[in-house]
Amino acid sequence: MSGYYIDIAFGDLPKFAADRFGTNEGLVFESRRYTYADIASQVDLHARALMDVGVCAGDHVCLWMLNCDDWIFLSFALARIGAVQVPLNTRFRTRDLEYVLRQSDSSTLITHTVAGGPDYLDMVRELVTLPGKRHRVDDKNFPKLERVIHLGATSPAGVMHFSDALASPYTSAHQLEEQATAVQLDAPVFMMYTSGTTGFPKGVLHHHGLLRNIAERGFRMAITPNDVILNYLPLFHAFGYSEGALMSLLTGAKQILTANFDANESLDIIERERVSIMHGFEAHAKGLSEVQQQTPRDLSSLRTGIFAAGMLSATPIAERAVKTLSPLQPISGFGMTELWLGVALGALDDDFEHRTATSGYPGIGYELRIVAEDDERLCDVGEPGELQVRGEHLMIGYYNKPRETAEAYTADGWFKTGDLALWLEDGYLRFLGRIKDMLKVGGENVDPMEVEGLLLEHPGVHQVAVVGFADERLSEVAVAFVERAPETTLEPDEVIAFCKGKVASFKVPRHVLFLDEFPMTASGKIRKVELRERAREELSS
Repeated sequence: MSGYYIDIAFGDLPKFAADRFGTNEGLVFESRRYTYADIASQVDLHARALMDVGVCAGDHVCLWMLNCDDWIFLSFALARIGAVQVPLNTRFRTRDLEYVLRQSDSSTLITHTVAGGPDYLDMVRELVTLPGKRHRVDDKNFPKLERVIHLGATSPAGVMHFSDALASPYTSAHQLEEQATAVQLDAPVFMMYTSGTTGFPKGVLHHHGLLRNIAERGFRMAITPNDVILNYLPLFHAFGYSEGALMSLLTGAKQILTANFDANESLDIIERERVSIMHGFEAHAKGLSEVQQQTPRDLSSLRTGIFAAGMLSATPIAERAVKTLSPLQPISGFGMTELWLGVALGALDDDFEHRTATSGYPGIGYELRIVAEDDERLCDVGEPGELQVRGEHLMIGYYNKPRETAEAYTADGWFKTGDLALWLEDGYLRFLGRIKDMLKVGGENVDPMEVEGLLLEHPGVHQVAVVGFADERLSEVAVAFVERAPETTLEPDEVIAFCKGKVASFKVPRHVLFLDEFPMTASGKIRKVELRERAREELSS
């Protein structure tokens, strides 16, 4: 491959941005504001400190932290010295952490203390035998783990206190530059674990070539230094890392980073900071729309952003967001960790229907095909099948999982997404959902997203998910999990009655279960595998 952006390593981005946009503000987190020159300086300082404590090129380093400015600095510092960053889901608990620490072969774990939040260090102590006075970990259960680094004002026993290394790193700027120059662009730069909607997640390896993908999308969305990106998406997830941290440095757009998503806080920031770009999933669009209707803010600065659309369950949410968050003109898109973002992407001049009911147009550098499940022929327009992808920006592979990597591809080299999709007449894509989520009721296919989209029209339904439950006569039937809207009372019979007459009888849920909160992945997806198990437990008893 050739071209300008492909010659830039992740670790070079801060200097690249500082040279182009140096005095412009590039990052805002809480009360701290940084110019692009400040970011480059902080990244180099963190890189030198990491080298001081023993992190080397090729090391795998876990970042287990909420969104913060240090996350940004450490991420690019690791790339600068040629280490492989392994961002961890902040919803992980001990069992998840144990699996990823071991499976990723990480030499270093970096974490912090969050006031009022989960105690990450306590969870580390439950798993890892930390050293006494020494800093080197020696635990046979984690043979590759050498050190745990803690960011914070205190210095707990058994961990390295990173502020000491930051205060006066002895690694020189010249030594760092020598290290950075040796970084190979086709080497892994990060290992991002999949959301894990089923089973344990897999570590997806990517190299520096992804920067071309992001730069091209920046051009398509006309992102410039005049833009302000609000990033409430988790940095350990592809969406937040790509469209916030990386896009900001490539384009000069200011990134306003928050620790997590809060609709009220986000709307206040949009008004105060004159945000022009934000992204999200259905949960974000729904939350922002609801709060904006309750307490309107000045959103006149909003321009665009990527929001999920196409699925029947997402369309009513997208339609409401376009109207409520005006003048925001969101575009739809499709991506996944293995393929990265922009596999399909809408256009800035898309009409209302394309913004809310499609998943975009095939992106630059990707080839897409939709294959029939039964005979593997190419599907006709309007015919659902499995979406398969090949192109320049696909993963290196799943770390230490050669069998799973091989099984992810067809014999002729197409990645099998496991997603159901169809082509529209004009060449746009519509994502329909995960193939494994489809129900087979008495021999009839039922798209759970169709039923979910219908139920979301009920004023008493705040959130809903439909899964299958085994049935002797019909093979399986639909179960609707419902989170009631605030201050509403809703009974199962009402939910079922609302569906009758609007959809075919085999699509109507046979059971309705209520819950206060859905189990979610970090990317805002409902963990349906947990709901299926809950349905089995509650309905089989």
